[in-house]
Amino acid sequence: MKRILILHTGGTISMSEDEHGAVRPDEKNPLLAAGQKLDVPKDVELVVEDFSNLPSPHITVEVMFDLKERIKKAKTEGIDCVVITHGTDTLEETAYFLDVTIGNLMPIVLTGAMRSINELGSDGLYNFQSAIRVAACKDAIGQGVLVVMNDEIHSARYVTKTHTTNVATFRTPTLGPVGLVTKSKILFMQELPAATRYDIASIDAMIPIIKAFAGMQGTFFELLDHAMGVDGIVIEALGAGNLPPATLPSLQNLLDKSMPIVLVSRCFNGIAEPVYDYHGGGIELAEKGVIFCRGINSQKARIKLLIAMNADLSKEQLKHFMEE
Repeated sequence: MKRILILHTGGTISMSEDEHGAVRPDEKNPLLAAGQKLDVPKDVELVVEDFSNLPSPHITVEVMFDLKERIKKAKTEGIDCVVITHGTDTLEETAYFLDVTIGNLMPIVLTGAMRSINELGSDGLYNFQSAIRVAACKDAIGQGVLVVMNDEIHSARYVTKTHTTNVATFRTPTLGPVGLVTKSKILFMQELPAATRYDIASIDAMIPIIKAFAGMQGTFFELLDHAMGVDGIVIEALGAGNLPPATLPSLQNLLDKSMPIVLVSRCFNGIAEPVYDYHGGGIELAEKGVIFCRGINSQKARIKLLIAMNADLSKEQLKHFMEE
């Protein structure tokens, strides 16, 4: 018998729509009684916990940390895998945090819904059932943290929300899903490279995200230079990883103070890499000490830098981890 811990955290999957079309959390999570409606594998026992009832924007890194600690405890309680229901706005960040900290502990699957539980065409119960099936599948072992939505299995490393309302909102740019959920099978079709993980004991760091734009000046970096408590910065840079030249003097001031500056592309597809050799181009930025974080978006780069800064890494170790 496989024991699956269900951790409900809130989100649209546990909300209802009123007669005016407004969606809000129910007083009691309707998913708590959903187990009796689901067609789960016969060799599966569900252990259900109402972990929280938070809309997705209310999720913090503190909540992510508490989820990590609960899953670690579950491992000692004979739990074989975990399914987390979660609001979709920040689902990818929670999934990525868990993947980079304890993603090798056991199968961990996150799911959610784009339509509340009483809306026509609600996708919540179906996604919930699919997530349970994937978590129970023996092939899910060793796959890292997964996101299951709309008959697709995505790696937490690269998946992102791409549409405000469409049920097919979760996509993995460039690479596509790692697997599919069919009526009778769970199919994994990609194998991801091994990842470095750090199970951190704290989450102390202030890391803002700055998005580059045409004609950008150094004002934002000057403000951060004078702000108290900023520990690192993630920049959504232009194209393959370039910045307007007017930003460089202010950026250099931060680099001179040994502040980690991590760069990703603001493009939806592709990776950031230092290939352009002009003033403000990626080659100059890399030579200055800007860290290129390849293949993930800014919100995940922020999570990764947060983990790195709490893992007691040397400057070189941090750079290697972020570029991995």
